[in-house]
Amino acid sequence: MNQDFDIIIVGGGAAGFFTAINIVEKNPKLKVAILERGAEVLNKVRISGGGRCNVTHACFEPNELVKYYPRGEKELRGPFHQFSSGDTIEWFEKHGVELKIEEDGRMFPVSNSSQTIIDCFLVATQKLGIKVLTGQSVQSIFKKESVWKIETQNENYIAEKLILATGSNPKIWEMLQTFGHAVVSPVPSLFTFNIKDPRIKELPGVAAQVTVKVKDSKLESTGPLLITHWGMSGPAVLKLSAWGARILHDKNYQFTIFVNWLNDIDTEDAEKKLKELKQEHAKKAVSKKSHFDFPNRLWESLVLASGIETETKWADLSKTQLQNLSNQLTNGTFQVNGKSTFKEEFVTAGGINLKEINFKTMQSKLHENLYFAGEIVNIDAITGGFNFQNAWTSGFILANAI
Repeated sequence: MNQDFDIIIVGGGAAGFFTAINIVEKNPKLKVAILERGAEVLNKVRISGGGRCNVTHACFEPNELVKYYPRGEKELRGPFHQFSSGDTIEWFEKHGVELKIEEDGRMFPVSNSSQTIIDCFLVATQKLGIKVLTGQSVQSIFKKESVWKIETQNENYIAEKLILATGSNPKIWEMLQTFGHAVVSPVPSLFTFNIKDPRIKELPGVAAQVTVKVKDSKLESTGPLLITHWGMSGPAVLKLSAWGARILHDKNYQFTIFVNWLNDIDTEDAEKKLKELKQEHAKKAVSKKSHFDFPNRLWESLVLASGIETETKWADLSKTQLQNLSNQLTNGTFQVNGKSTFKEEFVTAGGINLKEINFKTMQSKLHENLYFAGEIVNIDAITGGFNFQNAWTSGFILANAI
């Protein structure tokens, strides 16, 4: 027995729900169903942002917003001129959800709970008569004359239009390849670096504003770095992992980084500053106090790594020790051996080749009435609400087109 719908959306996540709601709000006559393979919908929304749901980012200029997307920068420019962060705020307010901006620009519901977003979507789908069908794992998709036929393990569905919002689902990507779509092979993005090093072993929780570079590459990133039990994390590292997703994958996550703990001060200027400190604090112990913008514990560790004993006074520093210390401060070399997933925010670089999508409508260029929303395509962003913004924007444009 076939179940007939005008539109079927595969994927009960952020992009799938947002698309469905916008379609039926614009045209209440359409019969729409969301198919979700799991027992629950909106799982990623629930755990995102530590359970608070980082809905978007307070970057309101489309040409600036696109710069947060290692993959998709060029393609998203047009879409963001149609539906951007400001529109997201307005949309949620209209649906009874107020958002707030945090210091770093991330935006969350005022309630500080992702459940607010989930409830907003569930109430809207119910009110609009959108069918939400769980436990529907898609086994096959094929096109018969002008309709799409979707088979799950327990049902058959027929729809005039098919929207895929399945995120990083390898099985769906495989099906699309049989339709002639090219899929850019997925690799992880947004991960932290595993580093075992005596200089940071005792310092979990210590943070500093740094510049990090990957040896033998053009990869460089500036921002807060957080030392963890397993190595290094924080925005500086996560940005590097996003921009370098493919390069670092090709290196099998074994590579060398250089950390400048003084951020934008170079080795030469650092040495000058240390010589001034040597004059000013001649009688004091070098290791006792950090004269830079990071904690004493980190300073002490870098002093010891420069071959300077705990009790050594500034006056007694040799030229070599000064050079060693300025090197540790501005060009610390660390070996990365592997990666760890960043919290639950698993993001993948890869997906449907962007050349095969019309970004005015999010329709496939190869098949009429086949559309894509969210992370199924080869678009991903750094952390901060940008991946959700891509879901909202693609869903909105798609709904408009339909």
